Amino acid sequence: PLDQDDLNQTVLYPWRRKSSGGLSRVKRDWIIPPIRVSENSKQVPENLVQIKSDKVFTGEVIYKLEGPGVDQDPKNLFEIDDKTGWIRSMMPLDREKYRSFTLKAFALSPSGERLENPSTIEILVLDQNDNRPKFSQKEFAGAVAEFSVPGTSVMSVTATDADDPTTDNAMLSYSIIGQESIPPLRINKTMFGINNETGAIYTRDVGIDWEVVKGFRLKVLVADMSGMGLTSEAHAIINVNDINNNRPRFSPDQYIMSAVENKVGFVIGWVNATDKDEPGTGNWQAKYTITKGDSSGNFDIHTDPGTNQGILSVIKALDFESQTEHTLTLTVENVNPLSIKAPNDPMSIATVVVNVANENEAPRFNKDPIEIVVPESVAPGTLLASNIAYDPDNAKLRYDIPRDPEGWLIIDAETGEIKARRSFSVRSPHVKNNIYTAVIRVTDTDSGGISTTASLVISLRETNDFPPQLFPLMGTVCSEAGRGTPGLVLTAVDEDLAPHAEPFTFDLSGITPSFPLDFLSPETHAMLHPLVELETGEYVVTVLVTDSGSPSLTASAQVNVSVCSCGKDSDCKSESAAVTSNQVGVSFIALLVVMASIALLLMLLLLAVAVGNCRRHHMKKGQGLLVGESDDDIRDNVLNYDEQGGGEEDENAFNIDLLRNPADVGPLPASFYPPVTGIPRGNQPLRRDYPDNLPSPSYPRKPPADPTDIEDFINDGLEVADHDPNVPPYDTALIYDYEGDGSLAGSLSSIASASSDGDQDYDYLNDWGPRFKKLANMYDPR
Repeated sequence: PLDQDDLNQTVLYPWRRKSSGGLSRVKRDWIIPPIRVSENSKQVPENLVQIKSDKVFTGEVIYKLEGPGVDQDPKNLFEIDDKTGWIRSMMPLDREKYRSFTLKAFALSPSGERLENPSTIEILVLDQNDNRPKFSQKEFAGAVAEFSVPGTSVMSVTATDADDPTTDNAMLSYSIIGQESIPPLRINKTMFGINNETGAIYTRDVGIDWEVVKGFRLKVLVADMSGMGLTSEAHAIINVNDINNNRPRFSPDQYIMSAVENKVGFVIGWVNATDKDEPGTGNWQAKYTITKGDSSGNFDIHTDPGTNQGILSVIKALDFESQTEHTLTLTVENVNPLSIKAPNDPMSIATVVVNVANENEAPRFNKDPIEIVVPESVAPGTLLASNIAYDPDNAKLRYDIPRDPEGWLIIDAETGEIKARRSFSVRSPHVKNNIYTAVIRVTDTDSGGISTTASLVISLRETNDFPPQLFPLMGTVCSEAGRGTPGLVLTAVDEDLAPHAEPFTFDLSGITPSFPLDFLSPETHAMLHPLVELETGEYVVTVLVTDSGSPSLTASAQVNVSVCSCGKDSDCKSESAAVTSNQVGVSFIALLVVMASIALLLMLLLLAVAVGNCRRHHMKKGQGLLVGESDDDIRDNVLNYDEQGGGEEDENAFNIDLLRNPADVGPLPASFYPPVTGIPRGNQPLRRDYPDNLPSPSYPRKPPADPTDIEDFINDGLEVADHDPNVPPYDTALIYDYEGDGSLAGSLSSIASASSDGDQDYDYLNDWGPRFKKLANMYDPR
């Protein structure tokens, strides 16, 4: 390489040739060393090197230079004298931007022909210490635990230098040039050191205590040239972290509080504890514990997170009568465990005396609910429960029963003994799943009269109270003997519940060999049928039925049995029906029924026409169309049906008769009454095919909404009437109900007056309007 000082006198021959064996000349390129140029040079333009070709040319040689710094970015940093071949730097160079340049040199003829191959020239920029080192941050932050030993790593600071790292210009060195404690002047000795090569900060001495100093502010210096060159400064803030090296202490350690008995969930007082560790952290937060004096668990203590006080409260009711004072022992510790560097001090203890205040307490039941189990047939006066309540204040108590839906219970107002007023029944609507519930109330006699209630739950045991009832009590059987003939199926109903109901046992009272019993279902049904052929007629059979209760109950019932002849289809028929069916046949009977119905309709039609003619013949002249000849002609009392309006106070449809009192009319002629008259209820004949102790079935009451359903409505009523044991036999005259007397209206029978048409005056019909004019012309043809 060439020295920079000799560049002005140096000529480079990048295209020099050498001879080879003296026979010919072989072209060989020279290896040109790099050209070194210092950055930030003030002598510009500056000649760097001259290049020439050693080839002899007859003509002129032109030199050219190409590459970055010439005709490529960054342009115009270098140029070449095209005639002399001198390469010059045109402006100061910056190594931090461009460390080197690689250029190509050309030797050309005036016509642009290359005289030599291109030659490479490299220019290196030499570094100068023109950049200060820089910290990566203006202020660094770190932390160290209190009481850290010397040599504990705290943090690191870093810096960079833009100069050439291979030179001393970028060789950095760190140092601490200042220390300040936070708060100031707490510690004066040097507590930290720094590694001058890496910038790592560490502790140098002992005595870092959070209770004394909360942190440090260090001033850090970095310099290049191994500490002899350019410098920069920064700050490092080191916070001291607290450790749990202090136990919390009660202040004070003696407390007196009061609490009211029988109340829970309220605060009775606060206890205080102090801690020198950092507030708001687990090293400072207190945790209180009740260690003695609360074996029943009446108290609780928890920490107020804001004040760090212990809040003492009652969580289970206190009883003044059993204990008037409680002495509690409390301890306190931190949430975080104590550090091994903490002093070995004992745990702080406090004493709290709680005085219990007395109050008037409500009576208390020994059990709530009060549960008892009794049979439903319990005898009146039976003791059910006693000693059911007490008063904590030993006051006198008063008992009563505010709720007893069935009135089954009675209670002694002073002793509280509960007795049965009368027997119970599981069929009561207030008994659900054999459970009857009442409410018992007890009140003390102190001032205020505090009351307490409890539920009395009575479980009723089912007892056998009712004997079974045989059903049905009447029926029909065939007179033919044999078990194959249809019989009368008997069953029974029992108001008791299992196991005091079915299975039932059926038995015949006395010796009745003609009517044996066969059991269809061993539990519920039996069949009664003749054992030998019997004469047709009515029989009374006494049947015993027994339930399965303990003890069992037996009931006897007389069954009215109608024995009749049966046809081939085993249906029971009357003798006349049997004969008819055997001789005429079913089709002829149906024909007779149809013909009889038609004849009856014709007779009713003729009767209606005759009655109408008779009424017109007997009307009197001079009276209204609807006015009868005699006020005494009373046929019946008619109620005003379909009465609409009037509201609740309108009782005309029930209290006012439309006809006068029949007693004022006097006796009526015998010719007035129809051939079939009603029979008084006291003399009403009874049906023999049903016993007289069965209730009547339910008749259909709601009339049909659709006229097409009238036939079904009538048939349903007839079907119920046929099986009603309390109505007269089907061939007996029906009983007419008397519908009231004393009516103010005239009798409708006056329409059928015996007066002649000539006695009537129909002129008033002309005054009734066009609709009645034709009617007036019919009765007054004048």
